[in-house]
Amino acid sequence: MAESGHVIRAMDQITPEWLTGVLRRAGVLAAGQVTSVIIESSERILSTGTRIRIAFSEDATGLLPTKLFLKTVKTDQDEDFFGPSEVNYYLRDYKGVTCAPIPRCYDAVFSEEQRCYHLLLDDLADTHIEARHKPRTLEYGLALAEALACLHAAWWGGKRLTKIDEHLPTARQIEWFVEVARPGAGHILDAFDHELKAHWPAAVEEILQRHPLTMVARTNEPNGFTLIHGDPNWNNILVPHDADRPLYIIDRQPFNWSLTVWLGVYDLVYALVLDWSIDERRRFEMPILRHYHDRLMALGVRDYSWEQLLLDYCLSVPICVYVAIEWCRGGINEQWVHVWLPMLQQALTACDDLNCRELWM
Repeated sequence: MAESGHVIRAMDQITPEWLTGVLRRAGVLAAGQVTSVIIESSERILSTGTRIRIAFSEDATGLLPTKLFLKTVKTDQDEDFFGPSEVNYYLRDYKGVTCAPIPRCYDAVFSEEQRCYHLLLDDLADTHIEARHKPRTLEYGLALAEALACLHAAWWGGKRLTKIDEHLPTARQIEWFVEVARPGAGHILDAFDHELKAHWPAAVEEILQRHPLTMVARTNEPNGFTLIHGDPNWNNILVPHDADRPLYIIDRQPFNWSLTVWLGVYDLVYALVLDWSIDERRRFEMPILRHYHDRLMALGVRDYSWEQLLLDYCLSVPICVYVAIEWCRGGINEQWVHVWLPMLQQALTACDDLNCRELWM
């Protein structure tokens, strides 16, 4: 993504003059200017979020948003690194895709030299909350399936992906993705085997040994692959306070070792297996998957059968094991046990329920 403007790195850079220029370039401030801003900033795990309250001059005309949200990110995260993926998410990848479940973006700048970026988005706090604050219902699951199908259909298949210099993952990329997580398995199995069913330690070892090869084999057929979000956890999904639609999916921040192109259904796997309770997943996953498949067909995806989608769903479920154990790749992550341990238990339960090991036996 070409750089334009400058990256906001400090709160004193958020000035009326800067916002006036940004909003004029975005076409929402036709006349007049921003006269004042009120800033409220908070630190997040991987970024800083800033709510901006805006006042305009009396002669101002246009859309005139009075509340915006600025996200600033340092792309170096210890040994990991973020590229321009999130800037591309808002400015390039879904431009003109009317159904895309993405907040309006007024400005986004990525600087490789400064190793940081920012996004200026609509502030949806008055109308939406994070999905973790609401019950997981079938209707919410159907809305999520619709949103993900829209994102996935836009870049479905290997040929379309080359237009944005994206490609199906190579065997080396898949190996890297798994190897980043692998050390966590040893730490967890040594210290938390009492929290696992008797057959799960062996199952984890089998997944790490056999499943990556099955992932590689699946890349021989491009139908089913697309640009994925990769992390649609319930903190990255915004839903209306009193409804299920429209929902928004935010925070696409893949690390340099993440899979950015994979089977589209994996994004649904991630949400259903890791954030829904086991009972909720068992009850709702099939109707949600059926709705997702129907939406893909309605959006122009062809020659992707229901049976293949189910196979791809089962192939993607063990990836949730990697997601869980990665939290402990440097040793037991005591601070976040309440997050990664349920993730691992739910992922392994789903592997059992769906008999995923049949794919590589």
